[in-house]
Amino acid sequence: HTQTAIWVCGEVLIDLIPSKDGGKTPVVGGGPANTAKALSRLGFPAEFIDGISTDQYGKQCRAELERDGVGLQHVLTSDQGTCLAIVSMSESGSASYEFVIENTATFAFSPAWLPDPAAHKPKLLHIGSLATAIEPGASALFTWAERVAAIAPVVFDPNVRPAVAPDRKAYIAAVEKWVRIATVVKASDEDIKFLYPGKSFEEAAHSWLTLGASFVIITLGKDGLTSYSASESFHVPGVSVTIQDTVGAGDTVGAIIVEAILEHGLSALHGEAMRAVLQRAALAAGITCTRVGAQPPSKADIAAALAQ
Repeated sequence: HTQTAIWVCGEVLIDLIPSKDGGKTPVVGGGPANTAKALSRLGFPAEFIDGISTDQYGKQCRAELERDGVGLQHVLTSDQGTCLAIVSMSESGSASYEFVIENTATFAFSPAWLPDPAAHKPKLLHIGSLATAIEPGASALFTWAERVAAIAPVVFDPNVRPAVAPDRKAYIAAVEKWVRIATVVKASDEDIKFLYPGKSFEEAAHSWLTLGASFVIITLGKDGLTSYSASESFHVPGVSVTIQDTVGAGDTVGAIIVEAILEHGLSALHGEAMRAVLQRAALAAGITCTRVGAQPPSKADIAAALAQ
């Protein structure tokens, strides 16, 4: 595990989802945790990096990651609480979140416990979401991630949450700092609309390429996804499925991008090979949407879907 691991860093938390009886059902969430699960199901040795609480919710988080074979050797075990995302549903079924973040194990990133990249030599780092935006943890993570970036490619997913950090200017500054050390940036259409209102997706993508990313991939929900590099761009449509919910769909795309980098190498990701990766990502995200919650597909699930 240690020499060849993929590092996935960011939050695992509990979504408190409204239940039919008027209460709240605790469900393990957090974009990075979903990505780690997706990679593990694809057969990769994913090591998750976050603080996990010793409280009841933390035990639930740990059990879920372990069930999917995600490595937890670099996790901080802490008596601080677990971050909670309290979900409310509107009449139309769209979710809004209220987060309990302060003094949680979830955001307790510090140089004291983050693993040494030189000693462990990870193959790749996937990082993002709230962990890269919430201080003081985000700054500690950035200093650490710069060291990782010196030896491995970095895939960054901002997974913007305006509810937590509504200051757009500060959010842009935080995201662009991370883009500068990233090899690949994966973002959603909603991320771009919040960060750069009035800019086209293409303009936003090219501004990130100028900052230093080699590839930018923008997910467009049911409309599929588009990739941008300095020399080309590709669009693939979404896959038509019966949607249960969209939880974890974007995180599944992130895992497929990581799979492509590890199996084909960054230099091979152009032309038809890139288009094939996007089609695979659209298919995998579609499978996740047919399931309740973040339940990404295995390699066998994707193969079966491709065979149909």
